[in-house]
Amino acid sequence: MTTITRRAALSGMLAATAGLAAGCGNGVGSPGASVIDARVASTMNFLYSNYPATTQLRDKSTGILVMPVMTKAALGAGGSFGRGSLLVNGQPIDYYSAAQASLGFQLGAQQYAQVLFFMTNDALFRFRSSPGWEAGGDIEYALNDQGANLSATTTTSTSPVVGVIFGQAGLMAGASIEGTKYTRIIP
Repeated sequence: MTTITRRAALSGMLAATAGLAAGCGNGVGSPGASVIDARVASTMNFLYSNYPATTQLRDKSTGILVMPVMTKAALGAGGSFGRGSLLVNGQPIDYYSAAQASLGFQLGAQQYAQVLFFMTNDALFRFRSSPGWEAGGDIEYALNDQGANLSATTTTSTSPVVGVIFGQAGLMAGASIEGTKYTRIIP
């Protein structure tokens, strides 16, 4: 009888594990894309309303990667993660996750929005064709200057990729794009 009980327990655990795995799935049939789309639309409305200079970047870009909520936490070692979508001609065409790891003297947590404007077809092509694109030295940043004004200078508008970080909330100083790895996902 002990053998039957062990088999029954093992069968029950396998069934529960299979049920959990099926529930996690790969996102097919889940409302994940519509949730991301709604967050992206809200983020872009906020960006354009509060930083009108970014509409010039939008108009000149060939694609825009929007990460509506990046969450960063650190206690010595840290990391950040977010999900968003790539917009071409204002429409979502792919979904991506972003992950970043860091090490150093850091403590706290924060959330922020991140937007990458691809200013050339070549930059957009390299991003879309790589299995996991890592942000590096080819990004220029549009920075907050004089309070809440976002500066998109001639230098940034001629760069292949322009990054914007805004809406920071939390108890950690600093957020960056460099070193972030972007991977295509199915939400």
